[in-house]
Amino acid sequence: MPDTTMDPIALAREIAIDTAETAESVGDLVAQAEAGDHVTDFRFACLAKGYEGWQWSVTLYHDDELDRWTVNESSLLPTDEALRPPAWIPWKDRLEPTDLSVTDSIGTDPDDPRMEPGFRRTVAADTADGDAADGAAAGEGDHETPAGADNETATPDGTTDMASSADAAAVAGTDTGTEASADGEPGESGDGEAEPAPAVTSEEDVDDAVRAFDLSRRHVLTPLGRAQAAKRWYEGPHGPKALSTKTAAGNACADCGFFVPLTGELGAMFGVCANKWSPDDGRVVSMDHGCGEHSEIEPPEPTPLWVQSKPAYDDLHIDIVEQLSREELAQIELIERLTADGIEIGRGVIVLRSQLPRD
Repeated sequence: MPDTTMDPIALAREIAIDTAETAESVGDLVAQAEAGDHVTDFRFACLAKGYEGWQWSVTLYHDDELDRWTVNESSLLPTDEALRPPAWIPWKDRLEPTDLSVTDSIGTDPDDPRMEPGFRRTVAADTADGDAADGAAAGEGDHETPAGADNETATPDGTTDMASSADAAAVAGTDTGTEASADGEPGESGDGEAEPAPAVTSEEDVDDAVRAFDLSRRHVLTPLGRAQAAKRWYEGPHGPKALSTKTAAGNACADCGFFVPLTGELGAMFGVCANKWSPDDGRVVSMDHGCGEHSEIEPPEPTPLWVQSKPAYDDLHIDIVEQLSREELAQIELIERLTADGIEIGRGVIVLRSQLPRD
């Protein structure tokens, strides 16, 4: 138990050494700040390896009546020059597309900024007693909305909500309708001057936009999602900076017969390669991408000459290697010489062939 009546700096150092577990890790006093209410914060330099710029903080409370110091807390705190580890990043933010295999599934967050609700048409519910029309006219009709139709509401006559219809028409770029003046006369304003007609969208225009942009899915890409995809594709291995583009001899995918353009905004920059001999077959490529399998690149002229490359292993020639001297070489030469003279050697006995019995 430390002596609470001792000098506060000495007491704070003793507490810092006790927290650090070694006296070598506690340096000199670098700061002393009054925190109010008789509380003082003492800071000591940290000399532990790997903790450059950190400080030991010991907070003491002084009881004026008893003239005693009480330890509130002690900790190791970083300064602005402290050496710190990198900020922790959640695993899903650290994950790269190349880290996933074909059997992995991470799903899509409901609040993913790349997604927004798609278009859903809502219809009035059919009642069994046939009173739906009367109830709708009185504003009391019940309506049903299919699952996923949270971005559009039904009107009493069973048509789609004009707000959603106008949004879809804005995508399609359609502008039709009539003008109305302040006194109810079309084409005139209150002072007799003509005003631009407000945009009124018909159901046919909405249906055309839904079909053209395939908006009938539950969710579709937001402008942010399309921009991120375009940037990723254009800067990837199927963009203009790919190595294969250099072998295309200036022929871009936009002029290739195997290029299948995309629809919508992405179709202004990208398409899909349909050439089975191309390394980009079945992949999204930019219009200024290219490869050596372009439809306008003529194949090399056929030639009857066969250019044989040097084989990796030459088995048509024999390499004569000088035999190295061995200790048993003299014995082998003697055996070869005796065999050539008609002498057979077996089990250590030399027998002349002329002495062998004949049949």
